[in-house]
Amino acid sequence: MIKLKTPVSNKDINYLKCGDIVSLSGVIYTGRDAAHKRMIEALDAGKELPFDVMGQGIYYVGPTPSKPGEVIGSAGPTTSYRMDDLTVPLLEKGLKLMIGKGKRNEVVVEGMKKNCAIYLAAIGGAGAYISNSIKSCDIIAYEDLGAEAIRRLEVEDLQLIVAIDVEGNNIYEQGRAIFAK
Repeated sequence: MIKLKTPVSNKDINYLKCGDIVSLSGVIYTGRDAAHKRMIEALDAGKELPFDVMGQGIYYVGPTPSKPGEVIGSAGPTTSYRMDDLTVPLLEKGLKLMIGKGKRNEVVVEGMKKNCAIYLAAIGGAGAYISNSIKSCDIIAYEDLGAEAIRRLEVEDLQLIVAIDVEGNNIYEQGRAIFAK
């Protein structure tokens, strides 16, 4: 297992290969469709983003409310392609990690290759398990979006799979090719 700590640099992720298992620690941010739309609107208007994306990661998640004494509720990944139309401008600003589930479109993969970023897959259906790796959770922007607000998460040993590496090698395509034989 490869240990990775945020924020990351090109050097930190350049050697990671599709299929590698990563243990991620540090700060990541949450964001889904509505939050991405607002971030792109902010960029288009020349405004600052709610956090500096340089070297950071966004986890596509809309966590459930936390129970008393818990940091966060269930925090399973959202299907990532829903953010595809809103991803490349964030990659161009320095976003290095995206965490979710499912395929990405070719425009995003090309943006990842151009901007040295990776896509990490979290296991769908494991939201309660994943929440155990989240040590703190604070809403930092767009609180009116509820579960889709941007949160600052501190994670410890969040286990993920490199689904698409900086060269564009894609576990979804490789897996399909193996089983198509």
